[in-house]
Amino acid sequence: MIIIHAMADDILPRLVEASLQHRLSVMPAVVVTGARQAGKSTLAQQLTPGHRRFITLDDLDALDAARRDPDLLLGGAEPVTIDEVQREPKLLHAVKLAIDRQRRPGRFLLTGSANLRLMRQVSESLAGRASYLTLWPMTRREQRRLGRAGIWDQLLRAPEAEWPALLQAQPEASEDWRSLARRGGFPTPALHLASPESRAVWFDGYVRTYLERDLQNLASIAALPDFRRLMRAACLRLGQPVNQTDLGRDVGLPQPTVHRYLNLLETSYLLVRLPAYAVNRTKRLIKSPKIFWGDTGVALHLSQESQPRGAHLENLVLQDLLAWRDARLDPAEVYYWRTTLGEEIDFLVETGDRLLPIEVKATTRPRRRDTAALRTFRSEYGQRSRAGLLLHTGDVVDWIAPDVLAVPWWRVI
Repeated sequence: MIIIHAMADDILPRLVEASLQHRLSVMPAVVVTGARQAGKSTLAQQLTPGHRRFITLDDLDALDAARRDPDLLLGGAEPVTIDEVQREPKLLHAVKLAIDRQRRPGRFLLTGSANLRLMRQVSESLAGRASYLTLWPMTRREQRRLGRAGIWDQLLRAPEAEWPALLQAQPEASEDWRSLARRGGFPTPALHLASPESRAVWFDGYVRTYLERDLQNLASIAALPDFRRLMRAACLRLGQPVNQTDLGRDVGLPQPTVHRYLNLLETSYLLVRLPAYAVNRTKRLIKSPKIFWGDTGVALHLSQESQPRGAHLENLVLQDLLAWRDARLDPAEVYYWRTTLGEEIDFLVETGDRLLPIEVKATTRPRRRDTAALRTFRSEYGQRSRAGLLLHTGDVVDWIAPDVLAVPWWRVI
């Protein structure tokens, strides 16, 4: 089993285990990407220990060898794991040549703290040779030692009439979502650091490492204070559509610079841009993506907000949906839906030709008026749409409208 260590005598399974094993059995190279400290290195080291050679480019000697003689570094018959491969993208050319000489499944496992699919040199080198897998920060159920995301698969498979019983049967206990938002999903602050003060120290070190090291590996940024100011502004706009011109005006940066900085944040898995569901219907949909963050703990630290907002609860649900989506072998997509009239649904899950609309409300007592956008969407998309889910912070599972089920968020994720 692929695991991360939680304590000296404790282990936690990760959601991506089955998907990673399957990809390694099919493709000559598998690339696991994700934010720094999400658990990629531990995941890679725990994979069939003793059967793979492990090389980390955090080791300066290994990095020097990758630059001077990559073919020698990759030589040998045993499978190779290369950790933090984004530190020397030219190594990917040697991986390409090695695969072309001898193509066999599972030969290379590569990890990187960047979205290598967005790095042109890497994507060209590995085209047709690699499968990509994203490791997101830990889901709530991973933190609870269940090795899973939310029950999205069960909800998508079950008839809607069975949803209440399915949800009531979940063994999950109620939890204050604000505590989950504050600790986030990175293993160290989520599992090992109990006090807000300790987590603040960790998050500060995380951001400094990103600014002073990881970011410089991706692109040369001379004005780090400007970049940090943009990060804070993006965190304060959590859950809002992106307007790069307005964002630049607020932080005193030109729009092209804002565009470049947002792309770097997305490449680093710190920023998430959630696309709009764009299908031509009778109403024109807003196409600007919404801004979310890869981890709510980092977002709260950067924004310096004392209390999580409803947007942070939305972000928690999105983080779970992204982890679930990217661990699947069958394709799924996550969007939001908004019209020019202001009708909006927080999340829309598309699997095949079916749509699951989800609304998130930071209230313990959802009202029928909270279902208006869900019912509008249902009438617009007819048989393609499943019943709507309204996730709230209370305790009651109830059909708040004939086609909208209100359910506590903690029974789902």
